[in-house]
Amino acid sequence: MVDNSQLARSKSIHRQTGPTFYFATRVLPARVRRATYVLYAFFRIADEVVDDGDARRSSAEQRERLRSIRDQALGRAPADDPVLAAFSELREEVGIADEEVEVFVESMLADVEKDRYETDDELEAYMRGSAAAVGEMMTTVMDPDQPDEARPHARTLGVAFQLTNILRDVREDVVDRGRIYLPRETLAEYGVDDEQIARLEVDAAFRESIRGELRRTERRYREGVAGIRLLPRDCQFAVLLAAVLYAEHHRLIRERDYDVLSATPELTTARKTWLTLKTRAYWAFSKDPEAVFAKVSAIPVTNDRHAEPGAGEAHPVR
Repeated sequence: MVDNSQLARSKSIHRQTGPTFYFATRVLPARVRRATYVLYAFFRIADEVVDDGDARRSSAEQRERLRSIRDQALGRAPADDPVLAAFSELREEVGIADEEVEVFVESMLADVEKDRYETDDELEAYMRGSAAAVGEMMTTVMDPDQPDEARPHARTLGVAFQLTNILRDVREDVVDRGRIYLPRETLAEYGVDDEQIARLEVDAAFRESIRGELRRTERRYREGVAGIRLLPRDCQFAVLLAAVLYAEHHRLIRERDYDVLSATPELTTARKTWLTLKTRAYWAFSKDPEAVFAKVSAIPVTNDRHAEPGAGEAHPVR
């Protein structure tokens, strides 16, 4: 069983490195909330090896560390970190599939060497580990009555969150890590290339590329949110809130006229608090996740060309 010191470290990592998801995690029931702190901390420990770790660590050393993290998480080697020990215990306790841990670490290994994606299919393969596996693990922790029906929606919602992060963090990824996740094939459709992004050059073509990717991502949100009803009742509001908070970055991006190269759009605590209160108010009247999401979120009900591109209701939250 995960002890208090392991939980405290996991919670601290979650609070410091994932403020949006942490905001939603706090309203999960205790049985799921504590496990989620451990899950997120495990994800961050692996992610930091390639994104925020020691700059002196070579690629070979990064790969070695990630493989060690994988083995510790799967109980194949003694844990050298309380979070890895906690994750290994949690994995056994709730039955997280080894495959999901393997595929997650494989995506982190890809980040060691790969800084460009040629096609959508390549990016999808990466997100199978970096995002869909997260949805899979969270579903296992929540333990729905119909897991086979819930899992595809959870994977899709995880990918939607990842795509929002990619669109929000274009500047940070290229400036801090020399990495561009937007596929070259997709950018070329709009007349945009890697060199333009590296120069942080915003023009009409770049704005249109981000607009198009937002619309494609929003279809993922609608599909993912449709599965929230399949989760345990005491988990539904928290997952819905997480979707609302992540999707709010789309409103920020639109307010900036799709310019994600000058600065990284960030949600303020005040805005997250307001969205939490608003989502809870609608939830009090309707326990239909799709209906509440349509009312509260920044995702339009439909992505047809006549849809209002700012929010699910007439007056967007500012």
